[in-house]
Amino acid sequence: MTATTAATADAPPPGLRLPRRRGVELLLLAGAVLISVYGYVEVGLARHGTVPAGAARYGAGLAVLALLGHLAVRLRAPYADPLLLPIAVLLNGLGLVLIFRLDQETPKNEAAPTQLVWSAVGVALFIGVVALLRDYRVLQRYAYLSVAAALVLMIVPIFFPAVNGAKIWIRFAGFSIQPGEFAKILISVFFAAYLAANRHALAYTGRRLWRLQLPTGRVLGPIVAIWLVSVAVLVLERDLGTSLLFFGVFVVLLYAATGRTGWIAVGLLLAAVGAAVVGSLEPHVHSRVADWLHPFASIQRGEGASQLALSLFAFGAGGLLGTGLGQGHSALIGFAMKSDFILATAGEELGYAGLTALFLLYTLLVARGYRAGLAIREPFGRLLAVGLSSLLAIQVFVIAGGVMGLIPLTGMAMPFLAQGGSSVVTNWIMVALLVRISDRARRPRPARADTGVIERIVVPEEERGGGRPHGDGRNGGGSR
Repeated sequence: MTATTAATADAPPPGLRLPRRRGVELLLLAGAVLISVYGYVEVGLARHGTVPAGAARYGAGLAVLALLGHLAVRLRAPYADPLLLPIAVLLNGLGLVLIFRLDQETPKNEAAPTQLVWSAVGVALFIGVVALLRDYRVLQRYAYLSVAAALVLMIVPIFFPAVNGAKIWIRFAGFSIQPGEFAKILISVFFAAYLAANRHALAYTGRRLWRLQLPTGRVLGPIVAIWLVSVAVLVLERDLGTSLLFFGVFVVLLYAATGRTGWIAVGLLLAAVGAAVVGSLEPHVHSRVADWLHPFASIQRGEGASQLALSLFAFGAGGLLGTGLGQGHSALIGFAMKSDFILATAGEELGYAGLTALFLLYTLLVARGYRAGLAIREPFGRLLAVGLSSLLAIQVFVIAGGVMGLIPLTGMAMPFLAQGGSSVVTNWIMVALLVRISDRARRPRPARADTGVIERIVVPEEERGGGRPHGDGRNGGGSR
């Protein structure tokens, strides 16, 4: 082999500069705003035969929020996934359209203007997280502070009166907030940090029971504690949705950290036991389970249709293509039509086709979050991305399953879609964290001093799958 050939063989392969795709993001944002404005105008034409007076103001407000978010990403996270922000803007815009449509049924109780203000607050926090949180890994240092703050946020509503049977709200001076929404992010940070630090102990130490590797008591203790906390939330706050959400995310992250499928079975078993015990003892939860099992029982008793029955009627009336925006009757559902049951309005007026499009948007948002997690090199970022994405996925499943009669109703808010300031603000913060993680995952390494070549980040196979390195250990098994 000649010296030239040897030098060529030893030289690193030329790096690939990943495209930033900020222009693609801006184009998608323009499309998201136009679709939302079209829906707003369509509601006015269907209900009153004229373009709504606030259409221009609504479109301008949504466009300004989208542009500000885009500038923050372009300047502070230029390599971030170009789909995350446009999907969030489109879902938020469609939610404003549906709330505005339902406002036509309650002219003395309009919620769309307030929801637009909360959306602005959410985008402001999105910009703040993207601009100020230069390295998301600093969150790992505050894992136990995060879980302590989350527990406080979940406990405080217990001392306030129940709203619609659940103690999840803090109301004072005409102002209301749902602390559990913010606790979701803090719990996810703690889960990711704890499992990143103990993933090997969970996977490879302890005693083996049948096909499950049980870790030591020191490592297993927090897992049992999380289960007990989720059951306590279910009992004290009568909040089935939050309990399922927290425990479901923890089981997903436990599997992502260890790669052990047995943990999924254990998680499902513990969740089933807790739900069965509480569902039989707690009256509010028991009534929701009874409504789920017999949604038309109230009609048979001559008491009229329940909310769940009316929701099922709305989905049935929508058919394949729907009745058209503004031309449905889902307002008959009552007080929860703008929050818990807003998906019924989408099902009736947009039909199965519209529902499919909405679910595909959520699926794409979750998939891009998982993609960012798979591409990141270190375990905390990977688990945090998986946890935040799973929060969205489980929340959509729990809410959609409840209003469609697949599982008992939970009383949670559909991400970005339903009325709720706490919910929309929290969702924007989660998207901001995913933007930060995806930016780091896609960002090329600094140029090497000897070649000036920008290297593309390549995830090792053992990090990509969470398993042990293959081969004899000479090519990647040791430290780098």
